[in-house]
Amino acid sequence: MAELPDWIRLQKALSVEAETGFNDLQGHHKRFSEFLRDSLRHAPPYSTPMEQDRWRTLSEDFDKYSALTFAQRQHLVANTRRFLQESRQISERPQVAEATKSPVVAKSKRPKTKSLQATGGLRSKHPLEQSITYLKGIGPKNGERLAKLGLLTVRDVLFYYPRDYLDYARQVKIRDLKPGETVTIVGTVRRCNCFNSPRNAKLSIFELSLYDGTGTLKIGRFFAGARFRNRGWQERQKRMYPMGSTVAASGLVKKGKYGITLDDPDLEVLGDAQEEIDSDTVGRVVPVYPLTDGVPASLVRKAVVAALPAAVEIRDPFPTALREHHGLVQLPVAIAHIHFPPDNDALSLARRRLVFDEFFYLQLGLLSRRKQQQAQTQIRMAPTGELIDQFYEVLPFQLTGAQGRVVQEILVDLQETIPMNRLVQGDVGSGKTVVAVVAILAAIQAGYQAALMAPTEVLAEQHYRKLVGWFNLLHLPVELLTGSTKTAKRREIHSQLETGELPVLVGTHALIEDPVQFNRLGLVTIDEQHRFGVAQRAKLQRKGDNPHVLTLTATPIPRTLALTLHGDLDVSQIDELPPGRKPIQTTLLSGRDRNHAYDLIRREIAQGRQIYIVLPLVDESEKLDLRSAIEEHQRLSEVVFPEFKVGLLHGRLSSADKDAAITAFRDRHTQILVSTTVVEVGVDVPNASVMLIEHAERFGLSQLHQLRGRVGRGADQSYCLLMSSSKSDTALQRLRVLEQSQDGFFIAEMDLRFRGPGQVLGTRQSGLPDFALASLVNDQDVLELARGAAEELILQDSTLELWPLIKQELNRRYEKLMGGAIFT
Repeated sequence: MAELPDWIRLQKALSVEAETGFNDLQGHHKRFSEFLRDSLRHAPPYSTPMEQDRWRTLSEDFDKYSALTFAQRQHLVANTRRFLQESRQISERPQVAEATKSPVVAKSKRPKTKSLQATGGLRSKHPLEQSITYLKGIGPKNGERLAKLGLLTVRDVLFYYPRDYLDYARQVKIRDLKPGETVTIVGTVRRCNCFNSPRNAKLSIFELSLYDGTGTLKIGRFFAGARFRNRGWQERQKRMYPMGSTVAASGLVKKGKYGITLDDPDLEVLGDAQEEIDSDTVGRVVPVYPLTDGVPASLVRKAVVAALPAAVEIRDPFPTALREHHGLVQLPVAIAHIHFPPDNDALSLARRRLVFDEFFYLQLGLLSRRKQQQAQTQIRMAPTGELIDQFYEVLPFQLTGAQGRVVQEILVDLQETIPMNRLVQGDVGSGKTVVAVVAILAAIQAGYQAALMAPTEVLAEQHYRKLVGWFNLLHLPVELLTGSTKTAKRREIHSQLETGELPVLVGTHALIEDPVQFNRLGLVTIDEQHRFGVAQRAKLQRKGDNPHVLTLTATPIPRTLALTLHGDLDVSQIDELPPGRKPIQTTLLSGRDRNHAYDLIRREIAQGRQIYIVLPLVDESEKLDLRSAIEEHQRLSEVVFPEFKVGLLHGRLSSADKDAAITAFRDRHTQILVSTTVVEVGVDVPNASVMLIEHAERFGLSQLHQLRGRVGRGADQSYCLLMSSSKSDTALQRLRVLEQSQDGFFIAEMDLRFRGPGQVLGTRQSGLPDFALASLVNDQDVLELARGAAEELILQDSTLELWPLIKQELNRRYEKLMGGAIFT
């Protein structure tokens, strides 16, 4: 007999797939679609033949998932989530299954009650866990539409926060209307008409004229579709607003060619002008929710209004003392007021409480994870030894003060009996690799192996070359493993790793593949770690028995992002550049300055220097009027700089061609390298002195700062030229930040403010959690407050047994926020 499905894992899998953009997420052993296909292959034992067919059909649909369009994937995931929700309810109430013989209870069977209290059947579940199909005015069809937004239960609806508000609470006279304001007016109907457009056969027009003693306002609405051309429908519209009746209208004031009007307003008929407005939208602050195709705003608002009575069932996990200490309103009150605030103060307090919750549970999860990691024992590694001493002797330079300080912090960690988990932030060229090498040598001299993982082959090869140069002098072997490594060499590396002959392996994602088995992995070093997913980093750590972890980033992360992404890490900063480096002269240029830029390039090449020219696109685009790397390479080599050797580097080249382009530039066979952002990290050519970035407004500040760091790596004066044709004041103001500062941390803070955290870090792969309300830019004070509150609780009881409701809520929220590897 088939076993009951693992409902929780199935719903989590669907939830994570939706949150990560329907990309068929890769789990530990299976892709998302494979996991769903196999899980849905066998229906539960109580299923009817019709239901069994439905399970098989869904399984077959997920077998074809890779061939579906984005919209088809979205629809399939939404339908499956709704189907599983209903099937689970049936499994928990076998008497209902027996009575209905269908996973969907017939509409006529639904109890006719406005409350959400248990009344038997499916509705005997806790009110917050009720299916939204049982909310007044929703039903199965609307429930299917709302499932596209991930709204399956009453709890889902209550915790689906508005993204904005329209303030219709301000009532004004018609004569005082000003374009751009959202207002409510109350007037008497002078005229109402509904008719077919004489110019467009598919369009119907509704016109309403209101008078309030100060002026007349004409309101128009347009309806496209055959059913609106029906005279019966049009007459019904006219009867709703009879001559002389009083109507309240709320909307955005606009000025058109026929004068002032309200844009698509909400309307309510009143008994008289003094009657109180009783509407979900007219005359009040109206919530605006995130929507998707096929789900109108009115439907979401209807679901919220129907669900709000259940807010009283929400149990606030926070003890009264904690709430009062931090000035937080009760959770049920915050939920009610975030949807329909009675005033701005109530909205502010509600938002603060819910933002605090989002930050608090994230920080609590990170700190709890850190406590668990610290409970795992680890063999100590000595802070000194022959290998480290020899390395200092062969190193051709002295460590900077900042490098020395960070090295000591790492070596102290390695002496502890708990695994190190440290993030080292350092600006471009600050010398993070040298610091990592000291940690690697500490692991080797303690009898362990070390792994260094980088996000690209270019960066991995750069690290490998550096390590080979140093480790050859120390008589230590080191190997490189990437996707381009030949099969025979790959087998040799695997064998040497398993026997322990190979102490250090540098590589890309290839390091986390199953055939890679270490004999005794003691240290994991991850460079540009934010480019790896959470699961990828964790998989490399599982190659050893609780190894120490050192992560590096040349992308300075503001404190708010560091707390959010790395609240369970110790953070070190290399805030000093090696001596002799000159500040890079950065200049913002427009198209008319292009010849001046080319003159500088010619002067620098005449003095033996080399040049980078970076573009945002590989190929020419029909949609975007931007220069591309390929066409610009041809233009520069044939027209502008025919006397120089011009190389080309971009992500579509094979590994061999990339290596050839970089090697030719490094060996000075080419004077100019035209490239995409492939050169952002890992290309180290000290002789390069000019970085020209085309369409600089297309890049983030942190990315531009990274690109700028490709020059200025030698003793010569270097230049960064930001070429932009943008007329936007905001874009130009953003670029001038680079003219004014060389401080990567300041630039990262400004980038965060200009673009927000998601764009600063790039894709979801960065591990940045999704917040429904919280802003890492505007809510930094609440983040700090929540962090302190989480630390206090962990200090009092790291198991959270003293606060069972908080522990329960943490378990529910943390996995959803952080994603996590759930396909195991």
